[in-house]
Parts: sequence; C-alpha cells; structure tokens
Amino acid sequence: MYDFIFNIPTKVLFGKDQLKNLPEEIKKYGSRVLLVYGRNSIKKIGLYDDIIKLFNENSIEVFELSGIVPNPRIDKVREGVKIAKDNDVDFILAVGGGSTIDTAKLVAVGAKSSADPWDIVIGKEKPSDGIALGSILTLAATGSEMNTSSVITNEETGQKLGWGSEYARPKFALINPEYTYSVNQYHTAAGTCDIISHTLENYFTLNDGAYIDDRFAEAILKTCIKYGPIALKEPENYEARSNLIWANTWAINGLLNAGKSTAWSVHPIEHELSALRDITHGVGLAILTPYWLEYCLDDETSDKIATFGYNVFNIEKTGSTLDDGKKAIEALREFFTSIGIPENLRSEGFSEEDLPIMAKNCVNNRPKPQIDGFKLLKEEDILNIYKMAL
Repeated sequence: MYDFIFNIPTKVLFGKDQLKNLPEEIKKYGSRVLLVYGRNSIKKIGLYDDIIKLFNENSIEVFELSGIVPNPRIDKVREGVKIAKDNDVDFILAVGGGSTIDTAKLVAVGAKSSADPWDIVIGKEKPSDGIALGSILTLAATGSEMNTSSVITNEETGQKLGWGSEYARPKFALINPEYTYSVNQYHTAAGTCDIISHTLENYFTLNDGAYIDDRFAEAILKTCIKYGPIALKEPENYEARSNLIWANTWAINGLLNAGKSTAWSVHPIEHELSALRDITHGVGLAILTPYWLEYCLDDETSDKIATFGYNVFNIEKTGSTLDDGKKAIEALREFFTSIGIPENLRSEGFSEEDLPIMAKNCVNNRPKPQIDGFKLLKEEDILNIYKMAL
C-alpha cells in the first residue's frame, strides 16, 4: 500500500429521526441559509415544509435556489453565487441528490471568490475559502455528501467536468433512508449502478497491495447487488434503502482508494455522453463499464477481473483467469440488464457520428491526452470502447 492521509470531518446524522437536529447543526455556522434543491420532489414528500417549519421555529432566515437538474448546470451555480453574495448567506443547505450537492459545493466556494465559477471548475482559479455547507440526502447514487468532489456541466462549451476542493466538503450529511422511498425504479436502478461504478473505479487497480481496500469494495458491490433489486420491488423497504444509501456514502469518500494509486477511466468516458445527450449518469456508466472491462481484459488484468467475479458473483474457477474474467464481465452485464439498464448506447439515442466527437473531447478535457487507469487509454482506445458499446 502507498502512503496516505485519511480524514473525513463530515458529520453523519443517519436514521429516521435526525431532522430535529438540523437547526442545531446549522447554527454552529450561521443563521442565513441558502436552501438549494431540485424541482418538486422534496415538496411532494413533505420534506420542504418540515425544513421551513424548523427554520421558522429557530429564527433561521432562508433564501432559495431551486430547479437544479441532473447533470447540473453552471448557469444555476452563477445564480446561486449571486443570491449568496447579495444576501450575506453564511450557510448553504443542499437537499436532494448528487446534482444538488455538487451545485451547492461550487456555489459555496464561488461565493467567496471574485472569479467566475467556471474558472474554478477548469482550474484557472483555485478556491481559498468557502461558505459552510451541509446536505440532506434524498437519493443513493453519487456519494457527494461526504467528499470534496463535484461535477458541473457547461452547456455553452459542451463540457462536463469534475473539480474538487477541501473548502467544498460538507460539514454534515443528514441521511434518512425514508427520504428515498419516493425515488422511482429508473433512478433507483441508475443510482445503484452509480454506486457500483464508483466502487469499481477504485477496485480495478494493479500491484498496489491494498488487499483490505478490495475486500471493502467487494462488500459494497455485494450490498448493491443484494439490495438494489429489493428496492426496485419494494420501494419502502427500509433495510434495502438504508443499506444502499450507506453503501453510496462509503463508495466514494476515500475509503476504497486509501493506499492506492487510482485514475478513474469510465467516468471521464461517460461524462462525454452526458455532455452531448444529457443521458442519466448512472445509466451511461452501466452501459460502458462491461465494454470497458472487455477492452481492458488481457494477461495483465485478467487475474483482477476474475477475482472480482469469484468474490462478488461467486463464479467458479476454471483454471483460466481469461475465461473467468469474461464470465465476470458477463455477470456484471447481466446484473445491469436485470434491473432495467439498456445494453448499448444506440438505445439511448447515440449514433456512429457521435463517437469520434466524444472520443476527441474526452482526451481534450484532460491534463494530458490519455487516461492513466486500469489500462492506458488514448483517443483511439476510447473511440473503440464507444464503438463496442454502440
């Protein structure tokens, strides 16, 4: 294992009766709150009214940034930064899924900067401060509630890019699995795939000796495979929803890559799908991941891919890790399709003409024109994966 520092100062309030603690947590940092949320879902489940009632009872002044959409947009961030600056906001509360939290993170640092928020995303401006923020999670998918990362789309430039800063780390995350009961089957499935993808991006590394990290990862993967289908059939199954949402948090908070050297591969390839066609992120990841693994499968990688199959899907050993690796990939694909994920990009509206554009954009949006992941990928390799997935 490589040297690492592991520190997650985000406080987690988990369970059915945690909302009562919200005012106390916020008042540690301020009392002028920017409430960031999506469209109508938190109002439909009554969460919005509960929050506003608590604010009124505790003399917390609230301002609102609503209408956050999946694959969150930079224009909403700019709107939020203006609201925060104009009203001397001293705390930001994101209520929703990853898109809402990702937006709130950039608003938090953007409001403390004179630069345009997009300059922070592209690395032109480095954050030096941020408004304190917290989150109430309503979707098990991105794990944004307990890390420093965020992904934002710029429709003008056609880019969807990730960025991160310690100043964007939430102070607390309030996680009530009941808030995910109303998530429909499509987004429950997509969220489960997102968790799996985060885990696999950390899992598929070579020669780092991080045995314990991989066993943690396999436990998270088995949790998703066990409870994802249950949540689809029984949306108000508390055990299923609680295990999924807790797996979501640990998949991408630094636990699984501690002591490893990771360079994520499928995420940057998928970001180009979302940027071009606004595809649901988890769906794009689930379509691409088996094809990516097929492209990576060779004598160097087969042992790791086969081990994934043995430990997660209980595949029997045949004596050939190449053959067993193929079975592992097929088992993963079959799981994705069993929960309603399409097998190819064509079903999501992509055509052959899209593929070279996305492959070129993928390398152009990186510090160097390649992906240094499980297997080195250059523009031609990325194009080949897109072709396989079409």
